Amino acid sequence: MAFSVESAAEFYLLDTKLENIFINEFMTAAPGDYVKVYLLSLMYADSGVAIDNAGVAKQLAFEEEDVLKAWNYWESLGVIRKKHKDSNDKFHYDVEFLRIKEQLYGKKPKGKNGAEGKLPLILNDTALKHLFKSVEGITGRPLGGKEPAEIISWIDDYGASPDVIAYAYAYCVKDKKKDSYKYVGAVVKEWMSKQLCDVRQIENHLQEVDERHFLYKRVLKAMGFSRNATEAEKAIMDVWFGEMGLTLEKVLEACGKTSGISNPNFNYVDSVLKNRQGGRQAGHEKAGSHGVKAISIADIYRYYDMIRKQAEGDAAAKREEVYLKVPGVKEIDEELKVCVMGISKAMVSGNPDKKQQAAKYQNNAQKLSDQKAELLLKSGYSPDYTETKYRCDICKDSGIDDDNNPCKCFKEIQNEAEAWQNSQKNRS
Repeated sequence: MAFSVESAAEFYLLDTKLENIFINEFMTAAPGDYVKVYLLSLMYADSGVAIDNAGVAKQLAFEEEDVLKAWNYWESLGVIRKKHKDSNDKFHYDVEFLRIKEQLYGKKPKGKNGAEGKLPLILNDTALKHLFKSVEGITGRPLGGKEPAEIISWIDDYGASPDVIAYAYAYCVKDKKKDSYKYVGAVVKEWMSKQLCDVRQIENHLQEVDERHFLYKRVLKAMGFSRNATEAEKAIMDVWFGEMGLTLEKVLEACGKTSGISNPNFNYVDSVLKNRQGGRQAGHEKAGSHGVKAISIADIYRYYDMIRKQAEGDAAAKREEVYLKVPGVKEIDEELKVCVMGISKAMVSGNPDKKQQAAKYQNNAQKLSDQKAELLLKSGYSPDYTETKYRCDICKDSGIDDDNNPCKCFKEIQNEAEAWQNSQKNRS
């Protein structure tokens, strides 16, 4: 006597074995598209039917690149193993589905490299958990969708460390006002391609870029342009500030020579600077007017930002103090804001009587200012107590005057910034 089970005529009528631990520990946290890739491919593997990544992508209406990313994700969690036929070809491989219970609870072969050593990354890798938590703190939102898998791919594909990835998120959110993981991924890829493998290298690189970007913008403004520099123009300016060692003041002086020509251009300024360059003068310019440059221009303007923010912060604190002690001042300030907005809107409108409208707002603003001054005086405050007290009334602590030139206070602030920078270094 013998027993047998009738075979299904079509493989999709069969059942696919799926471990419950996969559902409980891995599927719930995984991107939905990656789960689809796993399950569809597992069905084919369990049935012994051949299919490749292109076939999986076509059946799921995905891009093949998304299928490859799914396998990177599942490999990083240790639930599959890639089996490369050619070690130099990282995009073509067979996929072996591993028995998850055995990977978790079975004996591991000693000295064996591969996905088993990583399992389960999400469950046991505290560094990765810490990274995800840091990213959520930086972005102010929970990670979801494909983002965790993308972050893991930056580690696998680019060799980025968790510290670099966290710094990239902080940089993009704070400086670029972007928290899209695709944008952050592009930044990480660029840094890795430039061999910027740790945070200190990246900080030095960004400082250099920031300083050079400021120089580009200043030169273009001096020449009457409001656009960004082209790559060719950047190359010319890199020679001025790099190989020729010229100071910004020397370059701006040469840019001033373009005011008498109809079409100012970089070639003209370049010829002026190169004609001046030579011998002892070149040596003097490389050192700058005060000898060896002790602090960068970018650092000087960062110091300007600091003292300006301090002044604005002090004024904000005084306003809050007055709002609590002097009734009516806060309401007057709110009405003054409406007047300022009204003046701006009137002046940019196309109405023929825009000047008259602006004048009405201006008159109302003056009356409100007088009322505010009277309330402050009666309460023992000076009329300008809540106004921002900038160090320099000309540039408002920006370093740039109305003619777009370095302000008269620049040299004084430069000395202060240098002393401040040295004191910070001594403290560290």
